[in-house]
Amino acid sequence: MDPSKQPPGHYYLKQHYDQMNSQQQQAVVQQAANLVAEQQRQAAVAAAVQQQQLQQQLQALQKQQQAQQQQQQQVAAAVLHGATSQQTATLQQIQQAAAVAAAVQQAAASVYGGAPVVQQQMQQAAPSAALAAVAAPQQLVRVPTVGGMQPMNTGIDINALQESANREYGAGNYATAEKHCLYIHSLDPKNVAAMLLLSSIYFQLKKLDKSLQFSSLAINANPMCAEAYSNLGNVYKERGELQNALENYKHAVRLKHDFIDGYINLAAALVAIGELEPAVSSYLSALQHNPDLYCVRSDLGNLLKAMGRLEDAKVCYLRAIETQPQFAVAWSNLGCVFNAQGEVWLAIHHFEKAVQLDPNFLDAYINLGNVLKEARIFDRAVASYLRALNLAPNHAIVHGNIACVYYEQGLTDLAIDMYKRAIELQPNFPDAYCNLANAFKEKGMILDAEAAYNRALHLCPTHADSQNNLANIKREQGKIDEAYSLYRKALDNFPDFAAAHSNLASIMQQQGKLQDAVMHYKEAIRIAPTFADAYSNMGNALKEMGDIPNALQCYARAIQINPAFPDAHSNLAGIHKDSGQIPEAIQSYSNSLKLRPDFPDAFCNLAHCLQIICDWSDYDNRMAKLVGIVADQLSKNRLPSVHPHHSMLYPLTHAQRLAIAQKHAQLCIDKVSQMKHLPFKYPARNELVSSGCRLRIGYVSSDFGNHPTSHLMQSIPGFHDRHKVEVFCYALSTNDGTNFRQKLMDEAEHFTDLSTMLDNGKAAEKINEDGIHILINMNGYTKGARNEIFALRPAPIQGGRENEREMRMVYCSPFMDYIITDEVTSPLRLAYAYSEKLAYMPHTFFIGDHAQMLKHLTERAILKEKSGAIPSSDTVTVVNATNLEPLLANSKANVKSYVREADVVHGPGKEVIRTEVVMPVVEVPTTEPVKQMIGNGQVATSVVDGINVQNGLAQFQTHTKAATGEEVPQTLLVTSRQQYGLPEDAIVYCNFNQLYKIDPPTLDMWIEIIKQVPNSVLWLLRFPYHGEANVMQYCVDRGLDSKRVMFSNVAVKEEHVRRGQLADVCLDTPLCNGHTTGMDVLWTGTPMVTMPLETLASRVASSQLLALGVPELVAKTREDYVAIAVRLGTDREHLASIRAKVWMARTTSTLFDVKQYCTDIEHLFYKMWRRYEQSQEVDHITDGTAESSDV
Repeated sequence: MDPSKQPPGHYYLKQHYDQMNSQQQQAVVQQAANLVAEQQRQAAVAAAVQQQQLQQQLQALQKQQQAQQQQQQQVAAAVLHGATSQQTATLQQIQQAAAVAAAVQQAAASVYGGAPVVQQQMQQAAPSAALAAVAAPQQLVRVPTVGGMQPMNTGIDINALQESANREYGAGNYATAEKHCLYIHSLDPKNVAAMLLLSSIYFQLKKLDKSLQFSSLAINANPMCAEAYSNLGNVYKERGELQNALENYKHAVRLKHDFIDGYINLAAALVAIGELEPAVSSYLSALQHNPDLYCVRSDLGNLLKAMGRLEDAKVCYLRAIETQPQFAVAWSNLGCVFNAQGEVWLAIHHFEKAVQLDPNFLDAYINLGNVLKEARIFDRAVASYLRALNLAPNHAIVHGNIACVYYEQGLTDLAIDMYKRAIELQPNFPDAYCNLANAFKEKGMILDAEAAYNRALHLCPTHADSQNNLANIKREQGKIDEAYSLYRKALDNFPDFAAAHSNLASIMQQQGKLQDAVMHYKEAIRIAPTFADAYSNMGNALKEMGDIPNALQCYARAIQINPAFPDAHSNLAGIHKDSGQIPEAIQSYSNSLKLRPDFPDAFCNLAHCLQIICDWSDYDNRMAKLVGIVADQLSKNRLPSVHPHHSMLYPLTHAQRLAIAQKHAQLCIDKVSQMKHLPFKYPARNELVSSGCRLRIGYVSSDFGNHPTSHLMQSIPGFHDRHKVEVFCYALSTNDGTNFRQKLMDEAEHFTDLSTMLDNGKAAEKINEDGIHILINMNGYTKGARNEIFALRPAPIQGGRENEREMRMVYCSPFMDYIITDEVTSPLRLAYAYSEKLAYMPHTFFIGDHAQMLKHLTERAILKEKSGAIPSSDTVTVVNATNLEPLLANSKANVKSYVREADVVHGPGKEVIRTEVVMPVVEVPTTEPVKQMIGNGQVATSVVDGINVQNGLAQFQTHTKAATGEEVPQTLLVTSRQQYGLPEDAIVYCNFNQLYKIDPPTLDMWIEIIKQVPNSVLWLLRFPYHGEANVMQYCVDRGLDSKRVMFSNVAVKEEHVRRGQLADVCLDTPLCNGHTTGMDVLWTGTPMVTMPLETLASRVASSQLLALGVPELVAKTREDYVAIAVRLGTDREHLASIRAKVWMARTTSTLFDVKQYCTDIEHLFYKMWRRYEQSQEVDHITDGTAESSDV
């Protein structure tokens, strides 16, 4: 995008976009959208009219020229064959008219200057059109009449002859003037006036030696003749001897302090050597002697404008206009100043005034057309250019500028024709070739475009626009080195080329050179402060670097500059989305789509935002459109707008999900190819590890800190058998100072922070130097991932393991060999949906560190009043602690046992044993103190003498690290339904997932369950809180009382898990299971009902439940899902039995056994390595699984 292009009216947008309220922002965006729509409408309506007008004007001009040529030929022929006096007079009139026109054109060029071509700086393939500007006028040689000695009396009136010579000189009849002066000189050799005029005549005839001779004779005759020194200075200036010229001009004004022409000539010479301030002083000296010299005043304005002193220049032009209101040149020059200051409408007014005063003012028409074009007022721009063509039908630049208008209007074929016409008129016109190439590229005629760019560069090897635009083609062709070199050449030739800086920065950003990229973006913005694209792109680079606040400022600034910039709105929305500001994200994505309705990225991200807050309005049509977008992008081999991380949320096929992941994997490979760093190679496989050497295992993650990934696997490095494996952890994020990070740093044999090593090539080199045998990617395609490291193959075997954020860990890339999974999560019948080979864990690939991290939840006691019956439910009020003995052993506490029997799975062999499950029930005289503590928000209270219990809601304010899960709580913690407003006598169904995992079919099942189970409620989280109203309204619309749907706030880790004890049943989300959340709720002994679908993300909970030994909670159909959940809510004995089974299996099964998990994965690693050592191809590793399943 051209940094100089802005929509009309943007100059008056004073308030920063990010400081506006949403209503103001919406108004700005709507105004911009309306403007875009109106301009498109006007362009469509005017296109045909413009084309017809242009053809008519050109035809008229051609006919006029043909008629004049025929008339000239006829009269000339008549003269040759004896023409009449009338015919001869006609020919003379034509010739005189031609001579006058030529003289006028020469005088105009002399007084007004030419229209220099100023190449615009374009990004991508924007035209480098010519911008005409009135140049500083050239000062004509002036010939004053200066008397000499009195001539002798010859009977001839020498004064009369002198006046006649002056008249002939003024009329351009230099031969006659010369004849008169030479005659005077022969009669009076000391006549200074004749010698001065002769010096001027010979100067005009380019006979500089004779001009110098007569100036010198004049000086010999009168050494005080200032005019002679000035004329002598003109000769030296014409010869390029500027110092000699300056000496003579300065001597002239010293001799004659009011010598205005001398000051003007001196100023011109000073400008020529770059002495601008002295030149200003010289012009001011001339004006001091005659303030009414409006031409000189305008000349001074031109000089000041060239010096960047626009306000001073403006004053000069205004004074010139005040002196001579009809002086069109000053009006036009003032228009140039206003245009440079961004005051477009004032510029237009002054150019229009100039052409009104002088209808034949070619440059003013061109300038008016240019400013109208830049303001995107295309119909008036074309009209102005056509008036210019009336004056100069063969003006190549004007033809080129009309072509630029057509290009901007999307009339590419017309633009191509006009560019070709400009080239016919001026074959050595590199700008026209460059712009023609842009049009070819727009038409998809890439070879023609390359040829035209190369032709422009042949004509002008330093043509920076062509180098930049040709680089864009090379970049799109994947020829990154050539593109990089061309951008560099463009900047060498034009260091202040903002678009080239931005384009070079984009390549550097793709290469991972983020600091260098930001530097070039900043340089582009310095050069072009209103370069909205550079701001937006720099925001992307800063976002990638993790500098979110400055990225946000960049996007907001881009929108302030150009409110009709859909990409910037979309990028800003991405920041809001990542920050959890979903309504703001939705608004920004909507703004983007208003400006560009067919913007796939904005639509797909908007769909995801709406999914996050359960806004299912027009859900079916939205899903259909999204699937259509993905299908279209894949068919055109484009990067899909749906991220692999989100693909399981939509009704896509396995093939589409696979293709989405493959395209993102290819993106990593493409980035690596630009790094000039080839993937690592390895020697013969059986030579890599000597006998008895430990396998070196590397875990790579951006989530080594307070994150679900660390909550699940923080103990794995410590539980690995160091006799078998050597563990390396590579952190992609900085140290957050938590105990999670410290534990990993302490227990891994090697811990390396790669967060400051932003160069992926160097990071891969570090891993390779460590000699890693098997490298495990813990991120997948989630935030913070650096898959480019894996694309460089720093280890001979590379695999992935799904974590909470990934949901679908399918890399679909040649640089990932295995995906660590299990037969339930990834059955062989679905292997076609993966490009990696399946490597099965024997039980479940999922693991949780709950037994270590949340050890205090291993045991619990039911708290009740003595007067009440022993409850059949353990979900009303419970106490947890690492050591319950102080409470249970208190003499004033009546402790009873709550006993259930269940068939519980034990050990890795999954032996089912009938087991007695005992839970203590602590009866106290009254639970009123606990209720008051909770109601009053107190921290702790006494339940029996000397025994205090702590309010579970106060954990964060008393023990922060215990609340975050970094330390195990050491107090007796009370958790009660009262704390969350849950009815004590109700069946509570819960789901603590983020709301985006809920879809309409899932919520429909839940509503049906609640309706079938009397006195039941659904307990959800405000995750995010913006979704609560939508879920509630959906339930109410389907006949469910709003009181039966309850929401709680998101809590810190320890409370988040612990409060799961208060729910009777967890209802899983089939679309995308609760992975970490599922482990959390199962650790509290709460049964979870799930239903596996076809994606990995939808089958994790089934794997967890089968490992736990409760397959009866895995439904096969929707009806089965509802039936299982309803029975648990209506059959209290069945519920109690299942809860007892889940509670006991937590500690007897392998689901939470990290030590067993490490043993199992070590065996799997060695299976991978043995295949590698034996030179076997990578293949599924499915042997040794615990048991088959038909899930």
